[in-house]
Amino acid sequence: MTTDEHDAGRDPGRDTGQDERRRKAGTAARRAVLGDAHVDRAAAGTTSFTADFQDLVTRYAWGEIWTRPGLDRRSRSMITLTALVAGGHWEELAMHVRAAVRNGLTVDEIGEVLLQTAVYCSVPSANRAFAVAQQVLREDGLA
Repeated sequence: MTTDEHDAGRDPGRDTGQDERRRKAGTAARRAVLGDAHVDRAAAGTTSFTADFQDLVTRYAWGEIWTRPGLDRRSRSMITLTALVAGGHWEELAMHVRAAVRNGLTVDEIGEVLLQTAVYCSVPSANRAFAVAQQVLREDGLA
């Protein structure tokens, strides 16, 4: 999608230099955490219908939250894994298990995070989370 196509649906007065800084920082963080292949697939699948959503995710989730100095990426990964288990977002969990490894969590640490979710998110949710994580870790040769 070209910049013109992407910008066509946006209020031109709304996009500020701050938005562009967030977009650039968000893209860099997203690539560092999720990997180039994932981000490239997401970009390739972006349409005029999903462009504003992808931009929102890039600017706010990645450019605003994941780039804040208050927590390191390891900590953010642990929180994200827990939130995804709590919400039952299994496809996103698989993606973020890979991200957690990329952010320096060990397989054992991921297991500890998921074990803790059994207490706070439910045993059935943790059971599913362990199955998702184990599949991802096996695919990546880590388990």
